[in-house]
Amino acid sequence: MKIVVLDGYSLNPGDLSWHGLAQYGELIVFDRTQAVDIVTRCQDAEIVITNKTPLTANEINQLPKLQYIGVLATGVNMVDLAAATAKQICVTNVPAYGPDAVAQMVFAHILHHYSQVALHHQAVQAGQWQQQDDFCFTLAPLNSLKGKKLGIVG
Repeated sequence: MKIVVLDGYSLNPGDLSWHGLAQYGELIVFDRTQAVDIVTRCQDAEIVITNKTPLTANEINQLPKLQYIGVLATGVNMVDLAAATAKQICVTNVPAYGPDAVAQMVFAHILHHYSQVALHHQAVQAGQWQQQDDFCFTLAPLNSLKGKKLGIVG
């Protein structure tokens, strides 16, 4: 079985192994794939894995052996589902993709905003801290999270 990963770098910039997937067939991983290269790279593939490389009806219709398209993200908007369905190609995604990492990034942004990190970073880069008479340098009130409540809507 031939397995092609079209844009592996977005999921694995080198810190992971593709070994688990390689045990199921001949695995070819491309870091990135331009639209003009999709059909050539996926020729004879039964499985195509993508993240952000779109698979349109044009490409899908030129891949007669294709049986499965896996999207390495939470959506499937990168795949022409009507074309895949018409050719009886199974399309799936990763519904629980990165929930811990996403939550962590949300809190990183909340803290970044609340503590005015960018404001201070830009001022330091502009040399404003070096011009201060004292060792402390604040451009906004120093807020504490102690006793605060966070409401998330959405």
